[in-house]
Amino acid sequence: MKAWQLERLGGTLSLTDIPVPEPRAGSVVVRIEASSLMSYIKAYVGGELPIYHAPPQPFIPGGNGVGVVHAVGRDVWHLQPGQRVVLQSHFVAQENVREPAQILIGVTANGSVAHRVQADWPDGTLAEYASFPASAVTPVDDLPQLSAVQLALTTRCIVPFGGLLRGRLAAGETLIVSGATGAYGSAAVLVALAMGASRVVAVGRNAQVLESVAALGRGRVVTVVATGDVAADAEAIRAAAGGGAHMAFDMVGNARDPNLTLAALRGLAQGGRLVLMGSMTVPLPIPYTEVMLNGWEILGQFMYPRDAYRRLLDLVRSGQLHLAALHARVYPLAELPEAMEAAATASAFECVVIDHEQ
Repeated sequence: MKAWQLERLGGTLSLTDIPVPEPRAGSVVVRIEASSLMSYIKAYVGGELPIYHAPPQPFIPGGNGVGVVHAVGRDVWHLQPGQRVVLQSHFVAQENVREPAQILIGVTANGSVAHRVQADWPDGTLAEYASFPASAVTPVDDLPQLSAVQLALTTRCIVPFGGLLRGRLAAGETLIVSGATGAYGSAAVLVALAMGASRVVAVGRNAQVLESVAALGRGRVVTVVATGDVAADAEAIRAAAGGGAHMAFDMVGNARDPNLTLAALRGLAQGGRLVLMGSMTVPLPIPYTEVMLNGWEILGQFMYPRDAYRRLLDLVRSGQLHLAALHARVYPLAELPEAMEAAATASAFECVVIDHEQ
């Protein structure tokens, strides 16, 4: 099969011919039809993201994909050859321990045990075939109306969906999305609407992109252009929310100051929840007394529970999650370097997808 192999982070990325993987116990080999690219994959491959940890040997990058089951290994009982599936990069070790290791297949791992898991499951989806643990594979053979490229767009939604589940977003609630102009932030708005949020306050610094985000909600999305002044932004958020919000979801990427996050926190009503799922290069100064007096919850979240992809696809099946808001820029597998360049500059509603069938 054809596969892109990365020597190491910052090393040579090359298209090579390697054997199709054999199914292992508890695994599924999938013929990949489409895979979506992370917006930061160019920086990742270039070794410019020091917090990421790659396998100790050359590996196939790429975390998510859509395809057809080619073969299954021993101890796989439900998935069958010929089934259409989605592959998720998030994999949690299947052991009954207090803190099971978790990795992003084809992307990164954190901690010594996770590094061992990663060495055992090093390869991602940027190949014609991929071997994944069965627990990271979700059937989608009941969605024949969606092409592989369309299904690949759901990978943009699964990460914020995990954060919204963690924050217990309920139908009828008001949600603040901080960082709503980014790829995952705009997807968070889309998913929150599908989950029944009555009002979404989209907060970001790019007024033009915020206008596009507002169009998603048909009156249920209101926007706040952030100024960087915590007090002023918090006041604007509370006004847009019609008072304090039930929940805030922080998806700010690579923030160099905590101001947007603090403004979202202070936009909460008493008993509100703040979910942290973005990234920040500086510490977050928690206003201890305010948090205590208001009964606020601050929740960290990494990725999503194992059943999240199935639940997200239920929103697609029911027509509540409208993928038409996302636009695919499609490249063949052989043009991965060009696709990586495109992903680095894609707009909030664009998703670069590799079509393995081209």
